[in-house]
Amino acid sequence: MAKTKLIGEVTPEQLEEWKKKHGPGKKIVVSGHVAYLRYPTRVEVAFLNSSASHNGVKSNEVFLNTIWLGGSEEIKTNDRLFFAATKHLTAMITDKEAELEDF
Repeated sequence: MAKTKLIGEVTPEQLEEWKKKHGPGKKIVVSGHVAYLRYPTRVEVAFLNSSASHNGVKSNEVFLNTIWLGGSEEIKTNDRLFFAATKHLTAMITDKEAELEDF
């Protein structure tokens, strides 16, 4: 059975090129569309945090555009796809678990 191609899907070679340049990333799939994202830097997260209190939607838009590697541009322009995708942006910052231990 053939896998259904997502709108905006890239080749395995493109993914490898991005991994070499940016390290591992994540993809978000929403309603048959895909977005490929790199992890943000501390500077980018600090900027996002400083702007989020003024306009959360705009800060999500800026954040998504900042870490965007490729995919379906419709995720950026279609409000329903955008809101579904941006629910996962926080996970791009907090995807690792840390343990707090006594010493």
